[in-house]
Amino acid sequence: MSKPSTARVYDYWLKGKDNFAADREVGDRLMKIAPELPVMVRENKELLTRAVDWSARQGIRQFIDLGCGLPTKPSTHQTARLVAPEAMTAYVDNDPVVISHLAVLRAKDPMVTVIDNDVDDSGTVLAAAGERIDLSRPACLLLGALVHFYRPDAARDLIAKYVPALAPGSHVVLTAGYMPPGPDAERFVTVYSAGPRPLYVHSAEDLLSFLDGLEVLPPGVADARVWRPGRTAVPAPERRAIWMNGVMAQVPARND
Repeated sequence: MSKPSTARVYDYWLKGKDNFAADREVGDRLMKIAPELPVMVRENKELLTRAVDWSARQGIRQFIDLGCGLPTKPSTHQTARLVAPEAMTAYVDNDPVVISHLAVLRAKDPMVTVIDNDVDDSGTVLAAAGERIDLSRPACLLLGALVHFYRPDAARDLIAKYVPALAPGSHVVLTAGYMPPGPDAERFVTVYSAGPRPLYVHSAEDLLSFLDGLEVLPPGVADARVWRPGRTAVPAPERRAIWMNGVMAQVPARND
């Protein structure tokens, strides 16, 4: 409880109750640099909800949520099942507080599976997911607010570990916070990296490079406030000190 957690800091910004003094302290320090943070994390949640809803409407019935964090409403499984009641969701995290909450959810819901594991261990995660999810059929892989905890080369490698296991037609969704280069961005990265975990700022070009070999879907990389899956890009609202970018791609058919 004395060490801040990415999931619990996020929970604090969402006005949740599953956070401790260490999480609130670093969360407050970061909000002094970027007061828009609570708004930004809500926008991230709304973007992910749109991505899951759209994927379900395209016929996808399986969702893998990497580094899912504490459950929020609507959660991935709730959103998917508004469209497809038979949708299966696998949540992956290794934060003890997150897992304790997800375990309660799993006990009540047979269409939810919980994988207590580091997302870096893709082999173990995919093997566990494969016990409940048919990886020969399309799935939606969510990496919400995750890749900004990886160096560019590491983020690219992480996604490259999972994509070969996904069937053609699967979707991959990325979101990542962004601050324009400058003193505020440097301070933000320094404070965050000294707390929950190292943080990296990725440009839109970085995000696209993480999806190399996939078919990037409209509108490409866009501010969470205007990102709408399957639609053309529209101008973003006035830029803030910090915002969330999102992008979705599809696994293409493979040439045997």
